[in-house]
Amino acid sequence: MTGPEAYLRLQQAATHAGAASSDYDLNPSTVLPAGRKLRPASVLVAVQDAAGGAQVILTKRSSRLQHHPGQIAFAGGKQDAGDADAVAAALREAREEIGLTPDKVEVLGTLPSHETVTGFAVTPVLGFVRDRFDAKPEAGEVDEVFTVPLAHVIDPARFVIQSRRWAGQQRRYFTVPYGPYYIWGATARILRGLADRMVP
Repeated sequence: MTGPEAYLRLQQAATHAGAASSDYDLNPSTVLPAGRKLRPASVLVAVQDAAGGAQVILTKRSSRLQHHPGQIAFAGGKQDAGDADAVAAALREAREEIGLTPDKVEVLGTLPSHETVTGFAVTPVLGFVRDRFDAKPEAGEVDEVFTVPLAHVIDPARFVIQSRRWAGQQRRYFTVPYGPYYIWGATARILRGLADRMVP
């Protein structure tokens, strides 16, 4: 998919109405506690215009982290008190984690919130990167910054539902593998939501 085509389709995806998603979507028998409080967070779903076609920028979290070590993720994190909103938080985290400065990102909009099993309400922020940037993985947080073709992760046929034991129960989740990268969990669920909004 070319950069200009991706740009237009991402713009359209940002305007599509849709329900919020969660890590529990494929596990309808899960009973969530009443009155639970979710912490606000956001991620930058950054799409880069590249010579070989539009690419999604992803990270591999450090294997030394206490939470989600080695997992594939978007740049992002919890919203801090100094962040004006979810968009500001996503842009700040992208600058800190991968060296992508806000001036290189055109924010196209947001997707509905995604609830994680770790208690966050994550706002996915769609951003388009026209200029090349030199990725700078944050030491101790990010082991690798890499890209995946946008066409790959918005093709519903590429997604597979798998399961594993978690917290004493069998949990089902989306995966969308690419080469050596096992993309799963919240990252795959957010991409699956994007794929639904970008079906031609």
